[in-house]
Amino acid sequence: MKILGIETSCDETAAAVVEGKKAGEYFTLRVLSNIISSQIDIHKQYGGVVPEVAAREHVLNIMPVIDSALKKAGLTRERAGKKLSAIAVATGPGLITSLIAGIETAKTLGYAWNLPLIGINHIEGHIYANFINANSKSQATNSKKISNTIKFPAIILTVSGGHTMLVSMNGHGKYQTLGETRDDAAGEAFDKAAQLMGVGYPGGPAVAAEAAKFQISDFRFQNYKKLSNSKVKNSQLKIALPRPMIDSPNFDFSFSGLKTALRYALDKDKNWKQKIPSYAYEFQQAVIDVLIHKTIKAAQKYNIKTIMLAGGVSANTELRKQFKEKIKTQIPHSAFYIPKLSYTTDNAAMIAAAAYFHALRKDFTPWKKIKVDCNAKLK
Repeated sequence: MKILGIETSCDETAAAVVEGKKAGEYFTLRVLSNIISSQIDIHKQYGGVVPEVAAREHVLNIMPVIDSALKKAGLTRERAGKKLSAIAVATGPGLITSLIAGIETAKTLGYAWNLPLIGINHIEGHIYANFINANSKSQATNSKKISNTIKFPAIILTVSGGHTMLVSMNGHGKYQTLGETRDDAAGEAFDKAAQLMGVGYPGGPAVAAEAAKFQISDFRFQNYKKLSNSKVKNSQLKIALPRPMIDSPNFDFSFSGLKTALRYALDKDKNWKQKIPSYAYEFQQAVIDVLIHKTIKAAQKYNIKTIMLAGGVSANTELRKQFKEKIKTQIPHSAFYIPKLSYTTDNAAMIAAAAYFHALRKDFTPWKKIKVDCNAKLK
């Protein structure tokens, strides 16, 4: 089964072809192509995504990107209708004008090629980025194949520019949202922190690059001296930022206050420009502390067998490393999956991968009924 995936939720125009096969309880997925046209350089001058600009770029790029994805997969527009089994498209959440570009293109191609459509929740796509990178011990790590070795129940921390949420997964298509952000998502907070410190855009990689410059011998996350239940302190540079909601009884997040705390700290420090790496390190660590603590707490409560990371912020090296260390020491019975870096940001391979499991359940949407839902909930 070959599926064309289309993703235009924000500022990446993406198309991919994924081939899925099932044999008994096992399945394999092979990514035949995964083409992305990024708009980072365009939006960098504004310090964030401008929806109207993003939508116009999608209109210009979407068919060339789809043609490139088909060509790399050994297909053409003329043969696509006979070689593909379905077209998958992200229907939300996301920017409404960006989503429309992808959905209208999918509807047109579905009608022209007489192919069924599969609407995919953008968050579900991020979750299935983990399945693309999953390998059993008997498989080569470069095989680009996956098997259903991911055990349920699983918990997924999806963390990106627009979303920060904890989701439990009891099987394919069986989700429950345990917690989500009440204000800023972690990725959005990174963008704003980077803007406050003037270190560049997008904020996540920019803050991480500055934080990596901060060097203290034998100084590690687990050696921080606690000041209170919600704060830790860099004792050498006397920088302390809050860990919002880290001790709350629920699994919700909040990063708006952390961003404000950083602004106040910079305002009080006349020499903060000489200390950017230390401020970046502390801000990044504050986010990491909350994300890891909440996820492990949820995993312990629900007896989770598998923990997964998803979304653009899952590319953060420190987050990956510290997550792995904490799981190893606190819940060693749980497996830990992290997407391949190329599947952490918005891409169409993850959309097509998620769609494969919908196709197995015959979960299609007629082209006349598929529509945008920019505030779509995972269900």
